Amino acid sequence: MLRSDVSVSPARPTKQPLTGDLVQLVTPDGVRRDDPVYDPVVADVDDEQLTSLYEDMVVARRFDTEAVALQRQGQLGLWPPLLGQEAAQIGSARALRDDDFVFTSYRENGVAYCRGAQPRDLVRVWRGTALSGWDPRSIGMATPQVMIGSQVLHATGYALGCAKDGVDSVAVAYFGDGATSKGDVHEAMVFAASFRAPVVFFCQNNQWAISEPVDLQAQRPIAERAGGYGIPSIRVDGNDVLAVLAATRVALDRARRGDGPTFIEAVTYRMGPHTTSDDPTRYVEPSQKTAWAAKDPIARLERLLRLPEERTAAITRTADAFASAMREACYGLPDPEPLSVFDHVYVEPTAPLERQRSQYAAYLAMFEGGDA
Repeated sequence: MLRSDVSVSPARPTKQPLTGDLVQLVTPDGVRRDDPVYDPVVADVDDEQLTSLYEDMVVARRFDTEAVALQRQGQLGLWPPLLGQEAAQIGSARALRDDDFVFTSYRENGVAYCRGAQPRDLVRVWRGTALSGWDPRSIGMATPQVMIGSQVLHATGYALGCAKDGVDSVAVAYFGDGATSKGDVHEAMVFAASFRAPVVFFCQNNQWAISEPVDLQAQRPIAERAGGYGIPSIRVDGNDVLAVLAATRVALDRARRGDGPTFIEAVTYRMGPHTTSDDPTRYVEPSQKTAWAAKDPIARLERLLRLPEERTAAITRTADAFASAMREACYGLPDPEPLSVFDHVYVEPTAPLERQRSQYAAYLAMFEGGDA
């Protein structure tokens, strides 16, 4: 099984592809393409490991669908769907080691699943019962960053810490195409290039920055932006889980041997809304969505693997069980105590914070025992 606790030392490609090229190892029709550069990097990935990646994508899509339903039913306040981006998230996350550290935006719940997040962890924040879904140290993944692009700075700083500590752990920053127009992302790349930080910049180009199409803000492939900072880049078919795995392994290997950052542009498509508060029918041409549906990441692996019916049925049961556990966990989340909002604000409590706590406690006491 291809899991994140398996350390692989891949063969190093003899060259990097041009930024205009799109690395693809499995076509939308499910045909395995030969690639003399990237085939050696995934030579260890057999059919059983590909099936494991397929299962991960099926589970991710299933719990993502369940979370959207929970939001529509009023059980979650919001949810950022990942439909269509399963290969980009699963392929990259399964290339990581346990001691690597991940910094994401709010959409990478497939990555969180691969890192070990439990069903309850994925819905706490979106139900509004906790400030964080998981302990970052326990799964090697920071809490999601809602401020666009800020996590890229955090990843670069963490990577510099790894270098100074003399370890070969790598930091990975996930962000969307829209974030590449934010100053934080560019500042992080300048810093990472200057100090050869062991960080991978992983851009999921899903074609939309909310309702703004990518070709409005990027006249050239986004990966080309990295070259201006002296950072090598890889453009990969983000709907091809095997190609994403290969590209991420190359970037991680480069960082571990001290050669600095790499920028990966995973070209994919956001099949659903930006969040459940968005209506993409107002700005997405139906023909565009249909064209991308033909490149579905799960369907292409089904065509390649041609799994027996009993195996696909077992995978479906696994996915349904995870989704069911998510729903039950969501229902069972207790409402937090009002004063808990002051917990974990600082490592040590401060006088102003304690004063606010006491004032709020006094305010709440006004309602105790009353009819209000």
